[in-house]
Amino acid sequence: MNKKQITVALVGNPNSGKTTLFNSLTGARQHVGNWPGVTVEKKEGICSSGGYEIKVVDLPGVYSLTAYSPDEVVARKFIIEEKPDVVVDIVDASNLERNLYLSVQLMELEAPMILALNMMDEAENRKYKIDIEKLSAGMGVAVVPMVASKNKGVPELLSEIVKIAEGKKSCSGVKIAYGREVEKQIEVIEKALSEDSLAGKYSPHWLAIKLLEGDEEIIRKFEGVSGVK
Repeated sequence: MNKKQITVALVGNPNSGKTTLFNSLTGARQHVGNWPGVTVEKKEGICSSGGYEIKVVDLPGVYSLTAYSPDEVVARKFIIEEKPDVVVDIVDASNLERNLYLSVQLMELEAPMILALNMMDEAENRKYKIDIEKLSAGMGVAVVPMVASKNKGVPELLSEIVKIAEGKKSCSGVKIAYGREVEKQIEVIEKALSEDSLAGKYSPHWLAIKLLEGDEEIIRKFEGVSGVK
């Protein structure tokens, strides 16, 4: 009997331990190539948990999803267009504030997300105290403390991945509020985009934010849409 399949995308800042986690999950069951049309390395692997075969895609290390670099374009495009069942955001617990910038951008994408709070040992060595439950409640996503280099937290992460893929746990994240004036403009752009067929594959709210930010890739896609300039 064939196992059910889950696709998981690993995303995170460079040096967050993302590749270490990828190796821990997939072991020797991985292969390396390039993403289509670019020289950015593509790594995929397989692991199993809870009766599922889990395809793990190690996205390029990025600090944001602003699409300024080939790595950012690849990571963003995969999450938006391939729609993995779960996105695991690997965060360096010893440098939490800087790493959470990417986490907020993933929440804007409305991706089904887990926060893998890696390098907890380094955070503890620096006397940092992180309230896991409050962080999870504040962000609206599951948070799994980990030390990927020692395989700590990996079974718990796999358990959360299966729960989310099966719909047993919500992971939509909290809605970011941008203030009354900005929200008004977002609503106007969302309405204009609702009449364009291309917008169907994206979150209208996220698209509106990107257009307001002047995201060049998104502007090129939607030039000519009524109400979008």
